[in-house]
Formats: sequence, C-alpha cells, structure tokens
Amino acid sequence: MPKKKAVIELYSYGIYAPWDRESKQIPKLLKITTYIPVEPEIEFGYVLKIRKAKGSKITFIMNHPPFRDSEGNVSPPFEGSEFVNSNDWSFFLGDTVWPPYEDKAGIWELITFLDGEEIARKTFNLYSSDND
Repeated sequence: MPKKKAVIELYSYGIYAPWDRESKQIPKLLKITTYIPVEPEIEFGYVLKIRKAKGSKITFIMNHPPFRDSEGNVSPPFEGSEFVNSNDWSFFLGDTVWPPYEDKAGIWELITFLDGEEIARKTFNLYSSDND
C-alpha cells in the first residue's frame, strides 16, 4: 500500500519568544515579519505543521551572512536533521543572534526538506538597529 502524502503547512513565521531548546513546546509567535532587528534575545524563524509523515526525515539548512567562528574561520551554513515522531507534528526552525551582533546582520535563508524534497523556504532580513 503506498504511503499517504504528507500535508505540510507553513503555520507561522517571524519573531518568537525565546525558545527553550530542551522543551517540546514550540515558542510563541510575537510578530509576523521577515525583517528582524539584530538585538539580544531575538528569536526568529518559522513553524511548520506536518501531518501524515510519521517516521519521515526532516533535514534543514540555514544559510547566513559570512560571520567567523571562535577560531576565526567563516562559519558554514547550519545543517541538521530530525525524525517526524507523530502524524500531527509541529516543527520550529529558527535561530537567535549572539555577540558580536553586527556580523549577524544580513540575509538568512531557512530551508526545510522532508525525505529530501523541499517543503519550506523563508528568507529573513536581519538588520542592525543602528543602521535602520
């Protein structure tokens, strides 16, 4: 019997309350926007609602401006994966900024794949509040 086609919804995007990465709770949406001020404690990203995909693999990539890591090397895009653990699942893909803040300004592109097929892509413009 063929597998049922997953149902994917880009549920929300923008600025969220700080996220507890140890919690299973999705952070609370504070503002729908793709323009994100580079400030401490700002959490940004998107939430996907995924149905009928239990056991599928989510992979993601976060392309970001060319900032340097603690060793002075340009940081590569952030990548990761996770398995869908229920047939009615919410997935948050996002990040926050950290010092030095000025090098985090620029275009951030967040892309999510389900079993290798792109299911979501959102571009965020992070701007320094000094250079509005």
